[in-house]
Amino acid sequence: MDNRPRPAPAGVESRPLPENFSTTMSADLWQRGCERLAAELPEIQYNTWIRPLAPAEITEVGGKDDAAGATLVATLQVPNRFKLDWIRSQYGARIEHVLSELAGRAVRLEVGVVPGAGADPRRLATRHLVATTDATTRVPLPPGAVAGAGLPGAAAPRAGDAGSAARARPPEPTHRLNTQWTFENLVPGRANQMARTAALHVAGAPGQMYNPLFIYGGVGLGKTHLIHAVGNALLADRPDARILYLHAEQFISDVVKNYQRKTFDELKAKYHSLDLLLIDDVQFFAGKERTQEEFFNAFEALLAKRAHIIMTSDTYPKGLVDIDERLTSRFDAGLTVAIEPPELEMRVAILMRKAEAEATVMPEDVAFFVAKNVRANVRELEGALRKVLAYARFSHKDINIALAREALKDLLSIQNRQIGVENIQKTVADFYKIKVADMYSKKRPASIARPRQIAMYLAKEMTQKSLPEIGELFGGRDHTTVLHAVRKIGGERQKNTELNQQLHVLEQTLKG
Repeated sequence: MDNRPRPAPAGVESRPLPENFSTTMSADLWQRGCERLAAELPEIQYNTWIRPLAPAEITEVGGKDDAAGATLVATLQVPNRFKLDWIRSQYGARIEHVLSELAGRAVRLEVGVVPGAGADPRRLATRHLVATTDATTRVPLPPGAVAGAGLPGAAAPRAGDAGSAARARPPEPTHRLNTQWTFENLVPGRANQMARTAALHVAGAPGQMYNPLFIYGGVGLGKTHLIHAVGNALLADRPDARILYLHAEQFISDVVKNYQRKTFDELKAKYHSLDLLLIDDVQFFAGKERTQEEFFNAFEALLAKRAHIIMTSDTYPKGLVDIDERLTSRFDAGLTVAIEPPELEMRVAILMRKAEAEATVMPEDVAFFVAKNVRANVRELEGALRKVLAYARFSHKDINIALAREALKDLLSIQNRQIGVENIQKTVADFYKIKVADMYSKKRPASIARPRQIAMYLAKEMTQKSLPEIGELFGGRDHTTVLHAVRKIGGERQKNTELNQQLHVLEQTLKG
């Protein structure tokens, strides 16, 4: 699909509004604004975020006696806080600019949350549907019937209908979502930018794009938080959505249980009727043929009914071992994105936000000190933060760098003993099958220069050495040579899946 902005259509022009501004003119201004936005925004973005909005209510504020003249206020209503934040942050300024240009005067955008308002009418319609005996076919309720009968808080069905209702709709699954993991408390950064953006699009338009979404990366980087955030956002928008989160081992357990009981129809009823399936660590399916067969069936059934699937793994699809190729090819058919170890600034932001959640202020210099010394993942950052906070409470001391150094002395000692530039050089040389001496030689063929640049990059990322110090350990090279290598490998890592996987393996080897 072409995501490039399209040229503005003919006939979308600016024309000042008359003084007696009316509801009809309000609707006309919003319509023309949408036409302009449709021309300027990529089609996917417009269809996902702008098109489903209910028309803005546009009113005048101020009058002829005001020095600045009357201002127009465009008020949008959206169904939840998630959409409010996204519309305001990503499109607010653009909407204001377009409407002001078309109106010939200043327009200020205001966005408010009104449950049910602003949602896609097609999506709202599904809230008044029930399943027939075919779980994928839905028909309108008759007048006076109660939507969601059988759910907590709903009117009970008539006694004579109990059996047919049970057959018509599978039991509602417990979604198993951690409601504390949302987009709002997920710290954004370069390391998770692409995965977070893709997840936001899925939450806004499930079943329409990036299906399946496959997120991979090392342990403790936020993959599980991110997929829970998608589930929570969709649940806020569609309380009746059938969502299930589970770890791959739970799916394996379900397959084993139903295999023993010969109740595979129950397994199908549970998984094939979902609107969103969130499944963690699919690498655990390796070597389990019956599990893979059942997951393949569920996968195909969900995609056929335009339900969405999001999976996580410790490696990219083609890197999975002992998993049927027909599964890995489908994993890779949607969108595959990586979550990287967080960069320094992101680690600092994570520490300060989590300290704030603990009702504690962490000085920025302390956050930088901890972040520079804990590089692996978010989980280790949280562990380091807990140690610092506990040490401060027990010793009744203020949080400063000296206290953090004392609290983390064991961690710092282990880290300094395990990872050094020499260790990095040896590990990278072994991985790429070159001599360690080539790391600091003057040889420049690509088979040697490339691993040497990778080793320089890892030395900068995983040690406290400065660029000149690293250059000295690589045969007395200038710090600008090291900087070039760091920028080059860091940039390519964002685009080259194979290189990213190699770096991930090297990092895990060095940390292990």
